[in-house]
Amino acid sequence: MFMKIVRKIQSILRLALSGVMLAACSDSAPDAGSVVGTEVSGGALSGYVNSVGMEFVRIPAGDFFMGTSQEPPHDWVWEDEFPSHSMHISESFYLGKHEVTQSEWEAVMGKNPSHFQGADLPVENVSWDDIQIFIQRLNRKEETERYRLPTEAEWEYAARAGTTTFWSFGNKSAGQYAWYSSNSDQQTHPVGQKEPNPWGLYDMHGNVWEWVEDWYDETYYAKSPATDATGPAEGIRHVLRGGGWDCTTGYMRSAIRSFDLPENKNERSGFRLAFSSELLPSPVPDPKAPRP
Repeated sequence: MFMKIVRKIQSILRLALSGVMLAACSDSAPDAGSVVGTEVSGGALSGYVNSVGMEFVRIPAGDFFMGTSQEPPHDWVWEDEFPSHSMHISESFYLGKHEVTQSEWEAVMGKNPSHFQGADLPVENVSWDDIQIFIQRLNRKEETERYRLPTEAEWEYAARAGTTTFWSFGNKSAGQYAWYSSNSDQQTHPVGQKEPNPWGLYDMHGNVWEWVEDWYDETYYAKSPATDATGPAEGIRHVLRGGGWDCTTGYMRSAIRSFDLPENKNERSGFRLAFSSELLPSPVPDPKAPRP
């Protein structure tokens, strides 16, 4: 009973602190239309490259268990990760192979808001609201309405990539797969330098927290639909996933959930894009390819 009260107090403090939660992620966690582009193949799954040079990986439809099977109280588990529940992703979709980089952001927005500067670094210091403007402009640029943030369910499904462990890399060294408090030198790093997860996605653990589409609700998992969950219809804060450069491994688990107000931004938060594969057009011919 005492531990349940403690966990409840912790949950209340998380909501009260909102964005401060991101800054504190290393304090207590344990270590451990016509989209213009070209379809590509190779690696874990087929992929797609758009006109800005953003690479996407095709994520197949399927099922997984979302959340954490360890019932709280548990040292690594927050109340909002429970209960673990079966989730069906009914349609395949495409997800960014990497976190959106500063050069990709600048190609669409014309300026770079990041605290840590570098073309191949993940863009950060962007709010959920800022990202909606980026998506609108990218959709307009490519004459489509298909780009979006992934849902929280899609994000965790892709992060797990068929695994059921705390991290997609299982018991292997976190340093092979993620930039986090023990190896980041307290800054972001160029995307794609660590090993990918089993589906060919890089930096799903660490580097920057990633905004997703859903509103945050601590008790949502208890009432979530079992197919294509999209989060609550309304809320105050949006969800972030994956942990960041200043987090210990406990805050980089596939199930970890954080949240912030949609207008808030800091050097710990970035994102990756998604779009629906059933709307993907035929590949654009390679202009350098010989004509028949």
